[in-house]
Amino acid sequence: MGVQVAAVVAQRSEKVRRYVEETGLPFDILVDDTRETLKAYGVWQRIGFDAWNIARPALFLIDRGAVIRYSFVASSQFEFPTHEVIKGEIVGLQASGFGLRAESH
Repeated sequence: MGVQVAAVVAQRSEKVRRYVEETGLPFDILVDDTRETLKAYGVWQRIGFDAWNIARPALFLIDRGAVIRYSFVASSQFEFPTHEVIKGEIVGLQASGFGLRAESH
């Protein structure tokens, strides 16, 4: 669909590297050891009902000018938009003339 996908995780680099090697993910995984990025995007969850010191599932569609055009931040670890919803948002933004790069957290 002409978008770039990257995931940001707050886990140990070695664990992430091993997971990427095992799964062969087709996109970049970035490690946020300090959780600065997670905090800046408002997805870091210090203490919650279902998790602690972790990122809530989130999705941001960011245009080429670094403007967030769509955002989703889950209220629990088990919530995430469907592929159909994500595709619909991308198609809608592309139809509006926004060049996108997508970053997934």
